[in-house]
Amino acid sequence: MSFPDGIADFRSDTVTRPTPEMRKAMAEAEVGDDVYSDDPTVNQLEDVAAALIGKEAAIFVPTGTMGNQLAIMLQTRHGDDVLCDPGIHSRNVEKGAASALSGVGFRTVDAPDGRITAEQIDEAMSLSGFFPRIRLMIWENTHNLAGGKVVPLEVMAAAEPTARRHGLSIHLDGARIFNAVAASGVTAERYASHADTIQFCFSKGLGAPVGSILCGPSDLIGEARYLRKRLGGAMRQAGVLAAAALIALRDRDRLVEDHELASHLADELSVVAASAVDSKQVETNMVQLDANRLPVPFAIWKQHLDLDGIKVNSPFGNTLRLVTHRDVDRADVSRLVDTLRRAVATA
Repeated sequence: MSFPDGIADFRSDTVTRPTPEMRKAMAEAEVGDDVYSDDPTVNQLEDVAAALIGKEAAIFVPTGTMGNQLAIMLQTRHGDDVLCDPGIHSRNVEKGAASALSGVGFRTVDAPDGRITAEQIDEAMSLSGFFPRIRLMIWENTHNLAGGKVVPLEVMAAAEPTARRHGLSIHLDGARIFNAVAASGVTAERYASHADTIQFCFSKGLGAPVGSILCGPSDLIGEARYLRKRLGGAMRQAGVLAAAALIALRDRDRLVEDHELASHLADELSVVAASAVDSKQVETNMVQLDANRLPVPFAIWKQHLDLDGIKVNSPFGNTLRLVTHRDVDRADVSRLVDTLRRAVATA
């Protein structure tokens, strides 16, 4: 349901607020100094996450951006390129961190919904004698800018051997990997088996207030602890955050509810704005609308949304993204769709 102030926020699943159980766990968390590896709650979270994802070790970090950037720093050298599709988060939404911190560029391939093929890897690597060296490939699953699409396991499995033949390391930006799990039924461990490192977020659909984690081989994670300190991400009594993350991870299966609500939202919107939304394209907790095909200009709809206490982001290009999460429900969906009906009626 909406927040206590009546606001229904569809901007992102990052807006979720900790549950009473999380707040209680945070208040009662057993803590220590995590820089000395003395925080038992952080240590527990790292052990649980690494085991769940099928990796040797894990490191708790404040943000998904830091997790991604540590993975890039660990697996590239200055002057390298990173192979990816054009829309990945670490290329577009991390404020140029990869070039600023690791001195790398991005070699992009045209891979709709992030589904990089073996042939595309071969083609990119064929230019390595002339272009910058490529050492790392990045997947993003689910793919944010593609509207929360799942990169199928079979796509990753088919491309990985070619990447390995070319000597590439692989990082999986799994910020929403458990959305992919909820949508596909494939375990996170199976997705992660096709990557050296994986980061995922506790503070998106999982609902914790802060934190992400980077998982991988113990030697890389050991070096990540050194680099995390360099980046200012080594926290002290971080168990107060890890306690909420443990609950979020425990309750990950509830993400199915967010997906069902997103499908319902798309279906309801298609009644009012049939040409703007394709409900068949909704795979997880994101609904994309073509802002140019709305029955009224977005600016007019936005006025009605604001009056009714509903938050949405402005369109990115021509795409308007709506995100479902634990803190919105069917009543909030009805409110949102009703604002569009009123906007159409009064335009």
